[in-house]
Amino acid sequence: MKIAFVGKGGSGKTTLSSLFIRHLAANEAHVVAVDADINQHLGAALGLDDHEAAALPAMGAQLPLIKEYLRGSNPRIASVETMIKTTPPGEGSRLLRVREDNPVYDACARTVRLDDGEIRLMATGAFTDSDLGVACYHSKVGAVELCLNHLIDGPDDYVVVDMTAGSDSFASGMFTRFDMTFLVAEPTRKGVSVYRQYKDYAQDFGVALKVIGNKVQGEDDLDFLRAEVGDDLLVSVGHSDWVRAMEKGRPARFELLEADNRMALQALQNAAEDSYEQRDWERYTRQMVHFHLKNAESWGNEKTGADLAAQVDPAFVLDERYVQDGAAQPA
Repeated sequence: MKIAFVGKGGSGKTTLSSLFIRHLAANEAHVVAVDADINQHLGAALGLDDHEAAALPAMGAQLPLIKEYLRGSNPRIASVETMIKTTPPGEGSRLLRVREDNPVYDACARTVRLDDGEIRLMATGAFTDSDLGVACYHSKVGAVELCLNHLIDGPDDYVVVDMTAGSDSFASGMFTRFDMTFLVAEPTRKGVSVYRQYKDYAQDFGVALKVIGNKVQGEDDLDFLRAEVGDDLLVSVGHSDWVRAMEKGRPARFELLEADNRMALQALQNAAEDSYEQRDWERYTRQMVHFHLKNAESWGNEKTGADLAAQVDPAFVLDERYVQDGAAQPA
């Protein structure tokens, strides 16, 4: 299942996504974690030192390789130059799976060993001075979106994405790629304003959205969040000595995380699993096509000089049949 952590800058979404990833690893889940935030901090939150975090390969720099691999033998895609971030898979496309080795993972993923298991970590790459004036962070996140469009996952697979702050994912439709979106909100007006923005954008697309109240200090904070987000409030998290030690680079073993926080993480996993059971593969594929056509018309056709609507394979539906297959071949 695909899970996004979103929220305003400083809300604690990277910390909470890293705790959730550790929780999944402790439960022996198969996890691919993706740092898609403009501020690349997920690696450090998972215990990498500065050198190790800086050495993570940037997905944005590997975009030509990613396109070449995913294109496969799809006859509807004339060249990798005509692939954009929303290009959907079709007959002949290669798909990514959580539990496999492939050239994309070889180039972009690194194994991170945690206290109770290991996960694959991928990162978009930081926005650098060389990008100023010639690029935007959408181009880097585009590599993530293309991979998500071609990633087939089963109920025991987890893809956890730490998203960039703000509403960038709505520009291309990446927000529809997730079975569950966890919005981390502080009990403040600014914190809940981000929730309202996501709720307004997502409500027409059936996107599952739950709120994690963070930095909650008492009943007054809880009452505020309940009043502002209602039943979307799933769990709340307060002060954690374990997290404070982790942020100093000296975490205890994960099994020593406070019991109430461990219970909160299990509630997140339960909510994600419940949401995955409701996945409508036809709608999932249809939304992918919808945003591809929208992006093709608004900028993609002009940029590539091609009619990108022709990339859509009307007979193709992405679903669990392809979890074990070597390529996307409709029955």
